[in-house]
Amino acid sequence: MTFSSFLTNLVIPLNLCITLLLIGAILFMVRWRKTGFLVAATGLAWALFWSLPASSLWAGGRLEQLYPHQPPMNLPTADAIVVLGGSTANGRTNWFEPYDSATATSRVDTAAVLYKEGRAPLIVLSGAALEGSVSEAQMMANALKQADIPETAMLLENRSFTTHENAVYTAEKLKQRDIRRILLVTSALHMPRAMAVFRKQGVSAIASPAPPQIVVPADPRFSFWQPSMRALAASRSIVKEYVGLLVYWMRGWI
Repeated sequence: MTFSSFLTNLVIPLNLCITLLLIGAILFMVRWRKTGFLVAATGLAWALFWSLPASSLWAGGRLEQLYPHQPPMNLPTADAIVVLGGSTANGRTNWFEPYDSATATSRVDTAAVLYKEGRAPLIVLSGAALEGSVSEAQMMANALKQADIPETAMLLENRSFTTHENAVYTAEKLKQRDIRRILLVTSALHMPRAMAVFRKQGVSAIASPAPPQIVVPADPRFSFWQPSMRALAASRSIVKEYVGLLVYWMRGWI
């Protein structure tokens, strides 16, 4: 496990809460009771903070709005559309509502719309096989074929396991084809890190995120301050992005 993965898994709210509760219990048993109580209380407070929808809307929504989603007709044309793998099986429209396959919109859907609107003549799909033998790039290509995108309009990059590798390996393919400007497609939450990494590789990228998902539901019963398991689950991806930005900055990747 890499340092980045370890740090991300550690600070995920539920994981950190359990870890601090265990440490607090051990400290309490060795009679460092005040310290143990403080450590355990910190763990509970961390989990409680991220179980509040208001926390996700503030922290996650802030990242999503750095590069706001725009209709295809408002975006300029480019030489290629680059789509990054990740969450290819889940495109729920709102993290605070149940998943509905009828309304789900994935990164691939965004790329298909951009292509059909004539924003670029080529779609570059980036992502290795995280499980099994089929890469994320190939999975996305299969989905695009079902959306009537011709196979000749696709270029696959099957080697990358991280956002940094997405940029490095995709930049190589872009240079080979003398592609100078791209429309970069990923989730709205992931877009700030993705844009920073691609620009670090010298790629002229225009942010073309999928629609934001960390938004206030239309349900009048929705409460900003009522703890929610959906909010706690969503916090995993939000924390991952903030840790990713920190680690990538420390490594000089952004």
